[in-house]
Formats: sequence, C-alpha cells, structure tokens
Amino acid sequence: MNLEDSLIEYPSDFPIKIMGAAHAEFVQIIGAVVLQHAPDFDLACMEIRPSSGGNYTSLTCTVRATSREQLDNLYLALTGHPMVKLVL
Repeated sequence: MNLEDSLIEYPSDFPIKIMGAAHAEFVQIIGAVVLQHAPDFDLACMEIRPSSGGNYTSLTCTVRATSREQLDNLYLALTGHPMVKLVL
C-alpha cells in the first residue's frame, strides 16, 4: 500500500476528537476552525464533554469528509491551533 492509498472511502462521515484546556470560547473557536474545512458541518451535532476535574474539554466533531486532502488540512489546522492539546 502506498501513501496515496486510503482506507477511507469518500465521501464518508468521519469523527474527529479534539481536546483542549477548558476555556469559555474553546467550543466556538474550534467549531469555526472545523467549519473552515468542512463548511457543511452542523455545530449543533458537536459532542462536548468536560473532563472529570473540569480542567479540559473534549469535542467530537463528525464531519462529512470528501477527500484525504480535506482531512489532512483539517488535522493540520487543529493540531497547530494553540488551544488544542490533542486531536484523534
């Protein structure tokens, strides 16, 4: 299998988990980043979970992925964002 091969068939619903420090604007800011790369993403479908200690917030965003390039660009934008600690 070469780098161009993908195990994902496009288009496909693809869940992305994003974790960061708890911040009043984390959900809004990260939602805007996701929308830049997946304009049809419905913010109302975002799953938001605070950590047990309340120090972190976990977001699950299921986007309609149309290409590997789209997902790569979204991951780069999220992992490079200063509010984001981890993207899965």
